[in-house]
Amino acid sequence: MLKPVPALQAGRIRRPRGGLLSLLSGLTTFGVIIAGTLVFGLVALEGQVDKPGPLTADKIVLVPKGTGRSEISDLLTREGVIANPTLFELYSYLNSRKGQLKAGEFLFKAGISIEDAIDTLIQGKAILHSVTIPEGLTSEQILARIRENDVLTGNVNEVPREGSLLPDTYKFDRGTTRQQLVNIMQAAEREALAKTWARRAPDLAIKTPQELVILASIVEKETGKADERPRVASVFLNRLQRRMKLQSDPTIVYGIVGGKGTLGRGITRAEIDRATPYNTYAIEGLPPGPIANPGRAALDAVANPLKTKDIFFVADGTGGHTFAETYDQHQRNVARWRQIERSRDTQDPGQQVDRADPPPGPDNRTELESGARRPAASADPDAALRGGRRAGFDASEGTGRDPLRAQNWDLGSPKTVPTVGPEPAAAPARPAAAAGRRQPRPQRREATASEPGPPPGFETRFR
Repeated sequence: MLKPVPALQAGRIRRPRGGLLSLLSGLTTFGVIIAGTLVFGLVALEGQVDKPGPLTADKIVLVPKGTGRSEISDLLTREGVIANPTLFELYSYLNSRKGQLKAGEFLFKAGISIEDAIDTLIQGKAILHSVTIPEGLTSEQILARIRENDVLTGNVNEVPREGSLLPDTYKFDRGTTRQQLVNIMQAAEREALAKTWARRAPDLAIKTPQELVILASIVEKETGKADERPRVASVFLNRLQRRMKLQSDPTIVYGIVGGKGTLGRGITRAEIDRATPYNTYAIEGLPPGPIANPGRAALDAVANPLKTKDIFFVADGTGGHTFAETYDQHQRNVARWRQIERSRDTQDPGQQVDRADPPPGPDNRTELESGARRPAASADPDAALRGGRRAGFDASEGTGRDPLRAQNWDLGSPKTVPTVGPEPAAAPARPAAAAGRRQPRPQRREATASEPGPPPGFETRFR
């Protein structure tokens, strides 16, 4: 007999737990927890790295090149800049997208936070040192200043070519080598010369950038007044156009001592007469190379001089010069200068170094503008110089840029000023004053053109 089948009970069907939905739900919950933890951790981390550090006073710390992150954190901990090296490493790693920690000499302010310390190292806010190179120094004198700087390191391979360094103030960080600084100065000079040459006057009497540097170096040594440079340049350019000797006294000095310094005494007549490749009293035209390193202003003055007819100038007693187009005008200017000289000699009868009064007779070395030669000088042209007059001059000095007056140039040191022997026997004179003596000497040129007779070529200072 058949048994009845029990009726199916109504209701929903139960499925076993698990599956994809449960997995996704679990992962979402875990992600939310992790994200919350990270956010909380980052907030806590930000609060820690932004707190003031243990440094009680400003401090300079040198981070050597090649130092890694952990080594930097240990260094800053030893120096008392930070207190938690692990936190420093972690936060610097998280901020590595901003840049790597740099080496250098850094100033950390008192109480600096870990975050600010890291920013200082990433941005490379290293302490910059500086060296100032005045206009008109020779390459050897500039090299002496660089060697005396104890922040720079290493040696210079060779003395830079004269006129190849641009005078300026250069900033550098600790660890920069002396050769690197010289390379920077040479690159700056090339750039400045290229820009100056590109905007030169079209009718310039010089034809190459090197000639511009040569004449600019002479102008630089001839005057320390900025407003006079274009006019002094005009005088020399006018003389070049008229094929007259430049007769610039600084070239005599350079021909005697090269670039090693100044004479520290007066130039004698025998030295003026002595032919050297640089003595523009003896040679025609420009010397073979610069006699110093001219600055931008001197380069610009030669590239764009004043339009004048001047061919003479003489000191005016104020540190500047009086210019003249004719010999007669120049004679009057020289007479006024002699009065100033006599007045000063009365007030200070002592000797002055690097100076000379004019000889009493005419000079026989320069050609007349007419082409004839001047009458011969006396048999003993130095006789008057022994009667109380000064023995000679160092034409490279005489203004506020005078190395004998500017103590910061350190040219009184035997490191930079060569020992030049006694004056030649052919030009006896009373003893020259000490090289280190400094007293006002505003004049820089005195011309033998002050003597009677027709105008000579051009002599920029008394002899």
